[in-house]
Amino acid sequence: MTDTAQAIRAVDDAITSRRSIRAFLPTPVPRETIADILRVAARAPSGTNTQPWKVHVLTGAARERLSAAIKAAFDDPAERAQHSEEYAYYPTQWQPPYIDRRRKVGWDLYGLLGIGKTDEARMHEQHGRNYQFFDAPVGLIFTIDRVMQQGSWLDYGMFLQNIMVAARARGLDTCPQAAFTQFHRIIEAQLGLGPDEMVVCGMSLGLADPEKVENSLVTEREPVEGFARFHE
Repeated sequence: MTDTAQAIRAVDDAITSRRSIRAFLPTPVPRETIADILRVAARAPSGTNTQPWKVHVLTGAARERLSAAIKAAFDDPAERAQHSEEYAYYPTQWQPPYIDRRRKVGWDLYGLLGIGKTDEARMHEQHGRNYQFFDAPVGLIFTIDRVMQQGSWLDYGMFLQNIMVAARARGLDTCPQAAFTQFHRIIEAQLGLGPDEMVVCGMSLGLADPEKVENSLVTEREPVEGFARFHE
């Protein structure tokens, strides 16, 4: 295999092996490894080199404190109702094919876990695992200055993808999580965020637990001809 072919394969493997992992081993990730991943990811492009990303890395007691605070609010219906997202991640009115894809991945996951369509208690429990970072040893919270506009959020997405690909190159796994945005006020208090700092999302980072059935989920992707048009 040529050097070029090896490079293509390495990059493609890092991208295509990325999956949203929902059960992690407790194995610690060295701080220098986390820093290496973030340093590589920061090579993401951004308009006029604005680099709008800010990262809060949580391990140990700090991760446990944040998880406990959010989980307490999530498990209390009255308290949970007091928290809402600052920005709309999903459409306010769903339509095909997006609603079909959303339903399929949800029921595929619940099917693996043996959660029935009317089992609200277990659905709540599974969703709540988001706030424990799915037991990953590293939790990441991403923020952005409120002054930044929509273009900077595009830049941010490229940065997040770089983190996930760089993690795979090092044998690690991730799960990007919009679920944290509902509890941004708790995150702001726990992490001491300023009034101009807005929560973008969270992410779990660590080694996937190969024994957990939920990690066998592989989501489908539309073929190229389904989303691309070639103009000549």
